[in-house]
Amino acid sequence: MDKPMHPLLFRGMAIEFRLRDLFSPPGKTLAEVGIRPGSVVLDFGCGPGGYSMAAAEQVGASGKVYALDIHPLAIRAVRRRAAKRALTNIETILSDRATGLSGGCGDVALLYDTLHDVGDRKGILEELHRALKADGLLSFRDHRAQKDDLLSTIPGTGLFRPARKGERTYTFWKTP
Repeated sequence: MDKPMHPLLFRGMAIEFRLRDLFSPPGKTLAEVGIRPGSVVLDFGCGPGGYSMAAAEQVGASGKVYALDIHPLAIRAVRRRAAKRALTNIETILSDRATGLSGGCGDVALLYDTLHDVGDRKGILEELHRALKADGLLSFRDHRAQKDDLLSTIPGTGLFRPARKGERTYTFWKTP
């Protein structure tokens, strides 16, 4: 089981991510993914929620975003930001891996700036695979990791196969 980072480290990371979001808006990154109104999105390792907010706007009132993080401060940040924006289609999940979602319910899983920090990569990918629909997508981005290492990890499990490389993200199809 992975453990949440120290609260001071989390606050520093949250500031870093907010600055990142100013210069590289999450909505532009998510545009590569092709999220549609009505989609169900899982933002795994959501942090302070920049991508969760953008995804909630893209899926609209008929869609749903599940924002999952191991850190209670992340969950509070997402709830606070969603309330400020009057976004009612975001649900938070405090967990290190288990989503608690029924199998095959998600259209898209976002795995951004998270995989480099976890011990059980295969376990997380198995959970994302379980939660996604048969034609579900995994969108991956991690600026802190060795790209070759992580990019070989994802298809190396046999759970996902490469779909496309965007300017900011890598997308994988769920395998049967």
